[in-house]
Amino acid sequence: MKIALIGTGYVGLVSGTCFAETGNDVVCVDIDQDKVSRLSAGQITIYEPGLEILFKRNLKEGRLRFTTSLQEAVDHATIIFLALPTPPGEDGSADLSYVLKVARDLGNIMTGYRIIVDKSTVPVGTADKVHAAVRENYNGEFDVVSNPEFLREGVAVDDFMKPDRVVIGVESERARELMNELYAPYVRQGNPILFMDTRSAELTKYAANSFLATKISFMNEVARLCELLGADVDMVRKGIGSDDRIGKRFLFPGIGYGGSCFPKDVKALIHSASEVKYDFKILRAVEDVNADQKKVLIPRITARFGNNLAGKTAAIWGLAFKPNTDDIREAPALEMIDALLAMGATVRAYDPEAMTNVQRIYGDKVQFCETQYDACQGADFLVIATEWPEFRTPDFDKLDKALNNKVVFDGRNVFETETMRRHGYHYYSIGREEVA
Repeated sequence: MKIALIGTGYVGLVSGTCFAETGNDVVCVDIDQDKVSRLSAGQITIYEPGLEILFKRNLKEGRLRFTTSLQEAVDHATIIFLALPTPPGEDGSADLSYVLKVARDLGNIMTGYRIIVDKSTVPVGTADKVHAAVRENYNGEFDVVSNPEFLREGVAVDDFMKPDRVVIGVESERARELMNELYAPYVRQGNPILFMDTRSAELTKYAANSFLATKISFMNEVARLCELLGADVDMVRKGIGSDDRIGKRFLFPGIGYGGSCFPKDVKALIHSASEVKYDFKILRAVEDVNADQKKVLIPRITARFGNNLAGKTAAIWGLAFKPNTDDIREAPALEMIDALLAMGATVRAYDPEAMTNVQRIYGDKVQFCETQYDACQGADFLVIATEWPEFRTPDFDKLDKALNNKVVFDGRNVFETETMRRHGYHYYSIGREEVA
């Protein structure tokens, strides 16, 4: 099938590449000429495991190409996906200006039937707004479809190629048939394509991410209670996760969630509810808990070293909001850095993928290191902010020699408490006993 992706950010690039991988003819559009030139030359612009090999193969075989011309994409495609940014406004509402501008532009240049698909995460009612925006300039036949993405950064290629479900909001049989044909290769193992109305599809995306954020904040509250009651959150997590009504995933405590989806989607759903005069109390609590959780290690650091950290050096392992990505949006590590710098500490940091992105924010205020052990060289304590796999089994001889003090503040419970006790560390984690 002939497909266009408008927007080559995370969702657009992953979706376009994966559509091409099953034989579709895909054109991706972006207004950034430099980005289009780099992509056309085979330079992938995001880090996502498994994506680059598919990207280069489909680019070489001509099924994937890039342009700045919206006209070229519209002339090419039957199905046009909008994978555009919808950043949150000050009130938490999703900014639809990019989506609606492109919708109006499409109306100016379409000459025949097209399916316009909202792939971006958008509020309930956006499909209606897109339809109206296209209709301002176009009187012919077209359909607007809602097809929210459920891609987890770090495993997005698998999520796209083998989805546990595909959600499609449609209002016509013609659009339903074409969308079913497009997605059939991805659900050969029997996972469902769930057709519904556009408003239900739009709400499904927000509800899914908000529920997962709720599980995370709930478990972080349980972890804090464990510390006060002398319980072990790992035992509690296993005990409740064994109940298949609850499930094992998203029950790991830490220093809060971040990324491009959960914070924005929780805010947007709260705002959408407020527009129909509904107070979504649970989600407001989820936000409050998450904001507090990002700072939960700071009192422990100050209790150990005082409020003035001038002359102290902090090592930070992990900057991305989660492992296997270079995405630092809403990353808890950034709040840790801000707090440590404000208290006068020198900060030495390491992350396998995200350092370039963080350096654009802090410049030379933070020392960026080549290895995790370099980050610890001369440091008075170590903070773990992201649970990259390579942090789980460190060379403790190297770590012991690098650190001035054997003190670790673990925001992701990377280590077992008994392991740290055996190696003689003063170890703080989330929802578990302090190791002195």
